Amino acid sequence: MKILIDKSSFENMISTLQAFLDKKDVSQITSHILIEAKDDKLILKATDYEIGLEMINSLVVIEEEGTATSNGKKLLDIIKRLKSDDLIMETRDEILKIKQGKSNFKLPMFDYREYPSFPNRDIDSKIELDNLEFLKSIKKSIPAIDSNNPKFELNGALIDIKESRINLVSTDTKRLSIVEIKHQSNENKELIIPKKALTEIQKIFSSDIEILSDDVNLIIKSENEVFFTKLINGKFPNYERIVPQETKYKIELPKREIIEAIKIVTSVSNEIKMIIRDNQMSFESLGDENSEAKTELELNLNTDANIEMGINSKYLTDFLSIIDTDTFTLELNENNTPFVVKSQSSKTIIMPIVI
Repeated sequence: MKILIDKSSFENMISTLQAFLDKKDVSQITSHILIEAKDDKLILKATDYEIGLEMINSLVVIEEEGTATSNGKKLLDIIKRLKSDDLIMETRDEILKIKQGKSNFKLPMFDYREYPSFPNRDIDSKIELDNLEFLKSIKKSIPAIDSNNPKFELNGALIDIKESRINLVSTDTKRLSIVEIKHQSNENKELIIPKKALTEIQKIFSSDIEILSDDVNLIIKSENEVFFTKLINGKFPNYERIVPQETKYKIELPKREIIEAIKIVTSVSNEIKMIIRDNQMSFESLGDENSEAKTELELNLNTDANIEMGINSKYLTDFLSIIDTDTFTLELNENNTPFVVKSQSSKTIIMPIVI
C-alpha cells in the first residue's frame, strides 16, 4: 500500500475513530485502526467488538492498493505533530511508514486478516423515520440514561417502535424521559441502544442517514460512514406504568425564569424545595442547616395548588436544557408524588425527594 493524503482530513478521521478503539490493551488488534486503500478510496475502520465505525475518504491518491493496521492512539499522536502538508503512507515488511517532508515514522502492524468483521450492512429491517427528529431525540434522551447499573438494560435507551409513533425512553430510576417521534409502522419492536453508542451517533451524524437493525445490531449509514452497535440484550421496564395517567394541576411556566431561579438556589445545594402556594412559586435550598438560599418568582400561576416538593435540581435543569420552547408545562398531584415536565414531544417524570 502507498497513498498520498491531505493531513487535515486524515487527522479528522482518525480523531473520530478514537472512541471506537480498545485503549486498555495495546496487544489487541482492536487497539488498531484498519486502513484499506482500494478503488480510489481510503477506508478506515475501528471497533472494540461492541461498537464500530467505518469512514470513507475519496480525497486520496492511491499509488499502490493495499491494507494495513496501526495503533490508533500512536497514529493520531504522530499526525497531530505534523504540518498541514500532504503526507505519504506506505507499508513495507509489516511496517507502516509515514513521511512528510524530512519527518519519517515507522509503526508496527498486526495481520489485517485477523481484524474483526463488521456486521452485514444490508440487513432487511429498515427503520423508516424522520432522521433529524431521531437525532434530536437522542440528544434529549441521553441525560436520563443510567451508567454502570447492574441491570444492563438501564445503561441504554429504549427505542419502542409502535404503529403510530416511536418512543425513545431512558431512565436512571429517579427520572424517566420519553421523547415521541411521529411514525407509521407495520410492526411493533423494541431495541435497547447503549449510552456510549447514542453519544457517538449524535457526534457523527447530522442528517441523511439510513437506520437498519436485526436482533443483535443497529446499523446507521450515511454517504461516507457506516456505524454499528450491538444492542443490549434485556427487557426494558414497563415504563408506561410509571407515567401518571391523570394530574390534578397543570401549570405553564417560563423556561428562562425557572432556570435563573434554580441557579440562585443551587449556589448552596443541588437539592432544593419547590413551593407553590397562594398562586406564587418559590425555591429554597435543602440539606445544609448552616447555609440557606431562597428566591421567589413573580409569576401569575393561575392555580390553587398548595405544594411543597423536594427535588434534585439537576433533573429539572437537564430537561430545561434540551427543550426548544420558551415555556413548559409542570403537571403534579400532591406532595411527595412523581411530577411531570412537558414540552412538545418531550416529557420527563421526576421522583421527588421526600421532605
